[in-house]
Amino acid sequence: MFTPKYPPQDTAPPANTMPLPASDLPAPAAPAAPALAPVSSNRPVVQLTPGSALALAAGGGAVVLVVGAVLVSMLLAVAITGMSVAVCALVIRSILNSERNR
Repeated sequence: MFTPKYPPQDTAPPANTMPLPASDLPAPAAPAAPALAPVSSNRPVVQLTPGSALALAAGGGAVVLVVGAVLVSMLLAVAITGMSVAVCALVIRSILNSERNR
């Protein structure tokens, strides 16, 4: 189950390892355009109608608004928490200073 499956060995003849002299090389021919056959895909085709495109855009906009609202509320919660900690620190400092001055 976990053993790798290798593709079959290539059956091409081994490459010639000796370089040919320049006089033995064939003249370059004009490149021919390859004829490609159309490939049929097994995947279903997704077609967007104007109504579905509008629904998709509205859904995306709703997601952006919800994520934005969550992020803003988290930022606001952090700001409020920071302010309350600062106020508590000032009150405690004031209490400690008034005790020290007595």
